[in-house]
Amino acid sequence: MRILLVGAGGVGSAAVAIAARRSFFETMVVADHDPGRAARAVAGHGDRFVAAQVDAASADAVAALCREHRITHVLNAVDPRFVMPIFDAALAAGADYLDMAMSLSRPHPSRPYAETGVKLGDEQFAAADRWEAAGRLALCGIGIEPGLSDVFARYAADELFDEIDEIGVRDGANLTVDGYDFAPSFSIWTTIEECLNPPVIWEADRGWFTTEPFSEPEVFHFPEGIGPVECVNVEHEEVLLIPRWVKAKRVTFKYGLGDEFIEVLKALHKVGLDTTVPVTVRGVQVSPRDVVAASLPDPATLGERMRGKTCAGTWVRGSASGRPREVYLYHVVDNEWSMREYGHQAVVWQTAVNPVVALELLATGAWSGTGVLGPEALPPRPFLDLLTGYGSPWGMEER
Repeated sequence: MRILLVGAGGVGSAAVAIAARRSFFETMVVADHDPGRAARAVAGHGDRFVAAQVDAASADAVAALCREHRITHVLNAVDPRFVMPIFDAALAAGADYLDMAMSLSRPHPSRPYAETGVKLGDEQFAAADRWEAAGRLALCGIGIEPGLSDVFARYAADELFDEIDEIGVRDGANLTVDGYDFAPSFSIWTTIEECLNPPVIWEADRGWFTTEPFSEPEVFHFPEGIGPVECVNVEHEEVLLIPRWVKAKRVTFKYGLGDEFIEVLKALHKVGLDTTVPVTVRGVQVSPRDVVAASLPDPATLGERMRGKTCAGTWVRGSASGRPREVYLYHVVDNEWSMREYGHQAVVWQTAVNPVVALELLATGAWSGTGVLGPEALPPRPFLDLLTGYGSPWGMEER
């Protein structure tokens, strides 16, 4: 296996540190628009790792890099605006493809808080026939959420429930960052995108529909000392992926953002700083959202200042053996542990470990397929067992 990792930011750099301890691949080329960042990501990890420069917005440039290094698998670790050129480049170069976020959505033009427009992943699923005809696999949404959360959904359907009433992905944390009034632990560009777009809900008798951002608040109790966190509806890929392969009456995604985070996001929206449409400032065109991202600290640099744990998981309600059942399948990472063991903060490490596990399963043949697939299209047990083998076990609570 010869891997091209596009993006040497927080998640990409963490993926390098995780993969460096595994032997399933021959070469990993780590490419970034900033060649210095790529070089820093591979430094000290051995001669299997090669740094390169690439423009992720150029499918031709990504495809050329694939051909130059005889790449078999492309892992996309940049923000979702670059999904389609990297996705197209992998197919053009004859490589398989993995990402952690899918192609962007566009709200319904007249009823954004009731009907879907272009949904997350629609552009990729539209190309599924081409991927299948080429005998290539695009494994989409294989981070933590989406990713492990989808694996949990499939595991629950296969092994825990006879009938599922609702699958609800629930994400919460008790992380703090010393010295900052506001410092997101993940890409603010992506966070703005998913939190301010109309959230999508799936219901079996209605299909996909949308609602208002931050709607349906609920207090969810997270395990391992995190405790109660208020969670709200947020647009996320799981709602678009899970119903394609897992039978359930309802699928939702709720994020534990906290009041302060929500107020900041609302304020950015009110003054137009969430938009990606360029504006002219003193003769220079800039994207307001890019300005916000550039003004905040890089999440990859916050690990030494972070305290606490992050939890991602899938809550499932239904019946088993004729009785009601409710479980929460989850994965917790303590920032102190991830910094000590890998030198990367908890949120980016938790995201990065899952595509590395998936790549190893593809290398061994435990996972295989063609076309455009989500994680829930593949058997869950090999993934969960190998994740535990990476020293990062998952858990389950009966509720």
